[in-house]
Amino acid sequence: MMNVDPVLMSRLITTMTLGFHIIFATLGVGIPLMISIAEFIGVKKKDPHYRMLARRWARGFVITVAVGVVTGTAIGLQLSLVWPEFMQVAGNVISLPLFMEVFAFFFEAIFLGMYLYTWDRFKKPFTHWLLSLPVVIGGGLSAIFITTVNAFMNTPEGFTMANGAFAAVNPITAMFNPATPSKVFHVLTSAYVTCAAILAAISAFMMLRKKASDYHKKALKLTVTVTFIFASLTAIAGDLSAKFLAEHQSEKLAAAEWHFETEKGADLIMFGWLDEQNEPRYEFRFPKLLSFLAHSDFNSEVTGLEEFPEEVRPPLWIHYMFDLMTAIGIFLLAVSMLYLILSKVKKWNEHNKGLLILIFLSGPLAFLAIEFGWILAEEGRQPWIIRGYMTVEEAATSSPYIGLMFWLFLGLYIVLGTLCTVTLRKMFRSNPAEEELEKLYPTIEKGDDS
Repeated sequence: MMNVDPVLMSRLITTMTLGFHIIFATLGVGIPLMISIAEFIGVKKKDPHYRMLARRWARGFVITVAVGVVTGTAIGLQLSLVWPEFMQVAGNVISLPLFMEVFAFFFEAIFLGMYLYTWDRFKKPFTHWLLSLPVVIGGGLSAIFITTVNAFMNTPEGFTMANGAFAAVNPITAMFNPATPSKVFHVLTSAYVTCAAILAAISAFMMLRKKASDYHKKALKLTVTVTFIFASLTAIAGDLSAKFLAEHQSEKLAAAEWHFETEKGADLIMFGWLDEQNEPRYEFRFPKLLSFLAHSDFNSEVTGLEEFPEEVRPPLWIHYMFDLMTAIGIFLLAVSMLYLILSKVKKWNEHNKGLLILIFLSGPLAFLAIEFGWILAEEGRQPWIIRGYMTVEEAATSSPYIGLMFWLFLGLYIVLGTLCTVTLRKMFRSNPAEEELEKLYPTIEKGDDS
């Protein structure tokens, strides 16, 4: 059997799995909210276009949920197979949020089934809309519970050490550790803005391909409006995350910002590169902004990377993950704001080709920002898997079959990704929204009013 580095392969398997799963996890959190908003507007305004949006989004959502179940199961399996030492030490601490995450998923799945199969079964349409709320709540709770596990890995609390293991565990304290509030807020807002942006991108794409219909215009207005709202909230979440890092993980903030020397009035650096002396070159520099970002004071002192031993310093390339994530966030906010401004002025056309192209680009860029943010969070914690207690190298498996496991999971994700793409394409391409609306809703509207 070919010799492989088990630590490297363990990291590659987990990177591949989480990088793939995060797409479907994000959709599982954000799409239910979009479905609920669309149906609420449709019922409130008695507008079949918005109700059709909710129908079609829900139909596609089921496919992504199915894939998310498989990839989520793979993560649970890999925790034991790939990181056995981590589970042996921390399993009794993180078992509660992992169980609660599964419970939240089943809660969401039960009500999703009820929601899908009770269209037009109620005399009052609002009754059906109410069934969407548990789906929204379940998706959000799933994100919250699993995020508390990641938060614990960054700021571990709620236990004492005894013979190299965690003892006297308080799972509630472990879940609600210092990292939880900012991480949960950031995860939820970024999931909502990403899903709104990807749905807006789909509408923009359809409008670029053919003449814009009222259905796609309404879809675009709704999704871009939600994008703007949550892009604004995500910016606030990013600010809170930076302040958390400044207090609790200053080495991660310093590495992400290429801030090497402790100083007051620290500049924020974006992009550029480092020379042989670790001096930034050709960077964008914003005077004193890092101090404000860290402590809400332009003249505050920010801890530099030099304060930490080299062996616990995160890799400096995470700087680019921060820069790309931030730049995309600003792009989403700017494009959605521009659309809303143009839509308020009658003589301006918010559906011009240039703006539609920018909105179309917002969707895939939003997903890239999710990936960049996750990489920043995980690599910024290196070399620790549990900060201050266990390194990644100590936690990884020593199994000689880890290389084979990588290829098996890679094959699984290729199959899942292909099936998901083909199914969604077949589901909607052969069934245009306008045709479905014309065939379905006259009868449905009569049935709802009966």
